[in-house]
Amino acid sequence: MYLLDIHTHSIASGHGSTDTIADLARAAADRGLRLLGVSDHAPSTMCAGTTSYFRGLAMAPRHRLGVELLYGVELNILDYAGHVDLDTATLSSLDYAIASIHRPNLRPGNIKQNTSAYIGAMKNPYVSVIGHCDDTRYPVDYEALVDEAVRSHVLLEINNSSLSPDGYRGDTRDNARYILQLCKSAGHPVLLSSDSHGKKHVGDFSYIEPLLKECRFPENLVINRSCAALKRFLVRE
Repeated sequence: MYLLDIHTHSIASGHGSTDTIADLARAAADRGLRLLGVSDHAPSTMCAGTTSYFRGLAMAPRHRLGVELLYGVELNILDYAGHVDLDTATLSSLDYAIASIHRPNLRPGNIKQNTSAYIGAMKNPYVSVIGHCDDTRYPVDYEALVDEAVRSHVLLEINNSSLSPDGYRGDTRDNARYILQLCKSAGHPVLLSSDSHGKKHVGDFSYIEPLLKECRFPENLVINRSCAALKRFLVRE
């Protein structure tokens, strides 16, 4: 049983959701989750949260309807050096940060450039997760990504939205399989994410689960099985 989902978006992300954090928490409670992370899009996404919004999350409730809440951000990787779009002071006030490439902010490069963008982001001490690096439009060196994830203590995400038949990142199944195989070999945990924009898909990993079985991926390397394990992983050294 999976107990947590930390890649979700509220109305503050500015597109695709009209649901509040309270709505997300209610959906999480209904689906038996114990921990919900809200990771709204950072300012470089059109109409997304401002810096002041993210700083204000420090005062937001930590529990709703029996669900523990963490507050993070989905950062935009802005260049092939891995720079992101929130300052260090703001990032230090959040529980975690996911760093992702989104096409409006960074055009697809070659394998070397795309890999450099992700690795640069992983070197940021406030980045805990790399989001949807399965995107077929951004080919990467997955062996280099997993090596850096282990070295930098960063989770690679397996994204349910990417694997959906109506996903827009191409057929990501082969990339997701390869990530799982490499993490399995390295003994490095992965994070399952719904990437739900609104409440509808909170806690939904239905497209990921068949791949986990196919790859015989060890349950103990799925960090969603333990809230305590996730929180230990997110502690900044």
